Amino acid sequence: MSRAEKVVLSVAVALVAVAVGVAAVVVGGSRGTSTPSSGPTDRPPASPRPTPSTAQPEPTPTDGWTLEQKVGQLFMVGVDVTDPAPVSRASIVDDHVGNLFLHGRSTAGTDAVRALVGRYTDLVGPQTTHDVPMLVSTDQEGGTVQVLRGPGFDDLPAATEQATWDPATLRDRATRWGAQLAAAGVNVDLAPVMDLVPPGTEHANPPIGALQRNYGTTAADVVSHADAFAAGLRASGVAVAVKHFPGLGRVTADTDSASGVVDDVTTRDDEQLAVFQAGIDAGAELVMMSTAVYEHLDPDQPAAFSHAIVTDLLRGELGFRGLVITDDLSGAEQVQAWSPGDRAIAAIDAGVDLVLVSKVPDVAPEMVRAVVHQAEVDDGFRAEVEAAWQRVLTAKRTMLG
Repeated sequence: MSRAEKVVLSVAVALVAVAVGVAAVVVGGSRGTSTPSSGPTDRPPASPRPTPSTAQPEPTPTDGWTLEQKVGQLFMVGVDVTDPAPVSRASIVDDHVGNLFLHGRSTAGTDAVRALVGRYTDLVGPQTTHDVPMLVSTDQEGGTVQVLRGPGFDDLPAATEQATWDPATLRDRATRWGAQLAAAGVNVDLAPVMDLVPPGTEHANPPIGALQRNYGTTAADVVSHADAFAAGLRASGVAVAVKHFPGLGRVTADTDSASGVVDDVTTRDDEQLAVFQAGIDAGAELVMMSTAVYEHLDPDQPAAFSHAIVTDLLRGELGFRGLVITDDLSGAEQVQAWSPGDRAIAAIDAGVDLVLVSKVPDVAPEMVRAVVHQAEVDDGFRAEVEAAWQRVLTAKRTMLG
């Protein structure tokens, strides 16, 4: 059997596995609708909740941890690589944010990026992050989506070009790209894209196809090449986040710049889910959630706010045991109807572990404090915070040593 035939067979098997679990997801349903509001003070009194999200790790010692420090571990704040805002530093010092995202575009090279990262990782201490090291991430996909360039960084071609290479070649080159990130202090790449764009629709798909971010237009190509990219980075000690679950390949607007973005195609037995299943089975450490609404999965709220999609489908049916991270919840037009605090609360309540606050870090303090407040007044939500905090610490021990 050829390599291509094996990949097709693997995807087909994953499709069957996803389809078999449909009934359980449908029965599980959603825990309710996340509706826009002016902030956490408008939320109704606490009510009985289901058991917190599945896939909880073994308990971690809590000696000395404050609630604020635990909540801080659930956030990843953006740092502009050319003009860092004071709020990025303040979020770590004052609000205990425990993770970093390098945002923007830099041509300064490895040494400058490493020095920038060090200015923030040096803030790790007993009062800020309880001495727990940071996940330091960026978007280093290739083509138009490459944050870090300059001396020490290769220019990465777009995914559509990477998809023309043999997977073994891509893995070798990605190993080199991963080593370049590691040398700059980056330990997580929010890549690869595993969105499946139907052939002939690329130009009508602004967030992925139009930007040549897709690894081809078949499930087999996306799986073989995205997995090769991920394996190369992993070989150099850099974790990956496959994205954007449950898929942005069928939408006709970009959640970063438009609101009301809805996927009315993807279903629970869709081959797009089988593609993500393959990425998970290959060892993806993180999965990034889309903020589009999926009419056939949960028509009431964005995927990142949906318990039915995050917990019941991704964790339950697909069996993902790693970290779930949102797409940007700070500047994306799709989520502007929710207050910053409510965005963070809704995501964590759905079962998310990491809230990405990349484009507009100014809202990070408001988000963190809203989550702390909600955890103080709502025992059910506090249980979700505790579960996510445990998962983050467990993942950090595995990824960072």
